[in-house]
Amino acid sequence: MNETPNALEETPRDYKIMALLLQSHGVEDCDPSVINQLLEFSHRYTVDVLQDAMVYAEHAKKTDIDMEDVRLAIQGRVNYSFTSPPEKEFLLELAEERNRHPLPLIPEKYGVRLPPEKHTLTGVNFHIVPEQRNGQRLQPANSTGQGMTPTPSTAIG
Repeated sequence: MNETPNALEETPRDYKIMALLLQSHGVEDCDPSVINQLLEFSHRYTVDVLQDAMVYAEHAKKTDIDMEDVRLAIQGRVNYSFTSPPEKEFLLELAEERNRHPLPLIPEKYGVRLPPEKHTLTGVNFHIVPEQRNGQRLQPANSTGQGMTPTPSTAIG
């Protein structure tokens, strides 16, 4: 077994505990970043709850945080951090009202609507005939097309 940075003996204790918690809930395999995100979330949540508990203890003029302060901080955080999903009946009413109106008919010309060709990156943005200067058109100097020399332009039309 080669020495890798993620070797079992080098894995932090919190990482191992989070992996065990996931396994106990039936998660057999997951990306390591998932465990890192869960650790970050749990750390941030714990710090926020303890800071709120310190504020409550300070307001009550106590020197130490007790269990009631922590419970109050968790209750206060649950009220605005975690929301429960809407009731099934409410979602059914909402779906019924939305589905009451039929979808618009598909127009004869359907598909992706694109802007005119001149406004797209796929439009032609160059000229094959060189620009004219002072009534002269640039012509190739020789048959290979190397070098351009001005020649009088002929009027068409």
